[in-house]
Amino acid sequence: MMRTITGFSFFSKITYSKKKPNPSIPKKGFDSSEIDRTIDNAAEIIEKWNTEYVTTTKFYSLFCESKKEAKKFLKGVKDIQNAMDSLIKEDPHSENLLRAQKLMQIAMKRLQSEFYQILSMNRAHLDPETVSTYGEDVRHEYRLVGDSIFDVEEVSKNSMKELKSIAECMIAAGYAKECASTYKSFRKSIVDEGIYRLGVEKISSSKVKKMPCEVVEMKMRTWIDAVNVAMKTLFTGEKTLCDDVFEGSVSLRESCFRDISKEGALLLLGLPESLAVRDKKSPNPKKIFSLLDMYVTITDNLPAIESIFSFQSVSAVRSQALNSLNRLSESILSHLVDFESEIRKDSSKTVVPGGDVHPMTISAMDHLIRLAEYNGSLVNILKGSSSSAKALLPKSYFNVTHESEGSEVRVRFAWMILVLLCKIDGKAEMYKDFSVQYLFLANNLHHVASRARSSTGLKHLLGDEWIARHFEKVRQFARSYERLAWEPLASMCPGEKVEMSPEEAKRQLEMFSECFENTCESQSTCVVSDQKLLEEMRSSIVGKLLPVYRDFYNAHVNSVMLAGMEGGWNVRYTPEDVGKYLSELFNGKDVLEKSCVFRTSFGLVTSPSASRRKRRSLSCRRF
Repeated sequence: MMRTITGFSFFSKITYSKKKPNPSIPKKGFDSSEIDRTIDNAAEIIEKWNTEYVTTTKFYSLFCESKKEAKKFLKGVKDIQNAMDSLIKEDPHSENLLRAQKLMQIAMKRLQSEFYQILSMNRAHLDPETVSTYGEDVRHEYRLVGDSIFDVEEVSKNSMKELKSIAECMIAAGYAKECASTYKSFRKSIVDEGIYRLGVEKISSSKVKKMPCEVVEMKMRTWIDAVNVAMKTLFTGEKTLCDDVFEGSVSLRESCFRDISKEGALLLLGLPESLAVRDKKSPNPKKIFSLLDMYVTITDNLPAIESIFSFQSVSAVRSQALNSLNRLSESILSHLVDFESEIRKDSSKTVVPGGDVHPMTISAMDHLIRLAEYNGSLVNILKGSSSSAKALLPKSYFNVTHESEGSEVRVRFAWMILVLLCKIDGKAEMYKDFSVQYLFLANNLHHVASRARSSTGLKHLLGDEWIARHFEKVRQFARSYERLAWEPLASMCPGEKVEMSPEEAKRQLEMFSECFENTCESQSTCVVSDQKLLEEMRSSIVGKLLPVYRDFYNAHVNSVMLAGMEGGWNVRYTPEDVGKYLSELFNGKDVLEKSCVFRTSFGLVTSPSASRRKRRSLSCRRF
């Protein structure tokens, strides 16, 4: 509500005036007739616009109806003030001084009403009827709210001269308090309305804990958009308007902006402290991305916050922004720990068919790649953190030889991937076939390394050397798989120098055929998802097995056939057949046309006791 100017002591007001007397009114040779004429002229325009004479409900604005009259009115007020300054010095008990004081009160009441009217016109632009209500596209509505606030500021700029001239006049007359009070009440309503329409409300941490994850996520998104709009439009516009209207008074600029904006800014910038609360019972590592977006939002807007809220009286706003950054940092660090813990505690017993890439590997890498996009923010968040990653990370795996910008981030990402790889190593043990364990390791490590290579952020953090070493490790795993699964077949093909009788050759060829069928059967479900790795492994297996089989086959097949052995002999697989079947490996389906009964007599699967011995000897991490 507008404060009405009534019952003010004349002497209490004129002491505020710092206006020097008009040189046209001489200090010496006091001319009362000149003072009378000055007061009479001023009274004519002031009495004409006396608000007490307004009988209709409609307010006719002096500054809107007649710019010429408005200038004349302001000049009359200044003349009255100059006359009062002279009278208080020459004749403080004169009737003219009392008359001038009454005219000044009438003028101030009018100016306060005009000030109220101009501000009301601006305020109307944020009425609910003129701002679109929220719809399904929330981001679109934020733009509408921002545009509406911007429209208000534009109107304010168009009315700036009037507001500024009224403020200067009231301040000079000693009515700064009344002017500021009217200004604050209206402009604060604009800020408060803007904050409300941007979807920001006070909420406690305890209430956030009870909210569904989707609701908390939505409130975080809402807050991010609200901060960007508020800092670019609402608070910036308010600061500019305060500075312009009260240009002549630093103290009024500060007090007005403080009382108008401080409460809304503290509510806005304090919300992350509530939203960043972490649910220890049901941790949600994915929440880290919304927290990082909030962190980035404050960081990006920090220069604007420091500039807009530069006054000492609003230093609490700057402090709140920093406190929210610290709280977000703490929560982000906790969620990094949650991510590691989620991998460590994964107890799913699901065995991925064929040693293919585990869903945990895929989701973890998706998480890490997205996390690497926040490298710049994580540098600041992890700087000086008490992370144990560097102490635990073996130098042989990832060595940061010197402290450099971002070294904490690089170490942390290397550590998180090592945690993932060690979990993959443990899950490999669930495959009974030892060769498939290595195929599983090769598939999963290849996924990790290839995703790291294709991600700009991860590649920058881990480096080319790290990526190259892990691809070499993939090749080692692939070779281990080939050695265990396919080299026994190659050993069954004696070289050309080995002399064999037709009977021996026949038995050896039959053993090879039987062993080949069993190997294909045992490896029929094996999968290699990456096309390049698949082709490399097929080519390697074909290169090791097919030439020795072809040489053995060509060296003995004719002698066996010519021997005319009793019962004859049906050659099951020619070298071309073997090559064809090997070229179809790793599709996750049987490469042979016939079903075969799996046998262990050829040593392709170790005995349980031997398998246990193998696993114990390889219980250490293979990464």
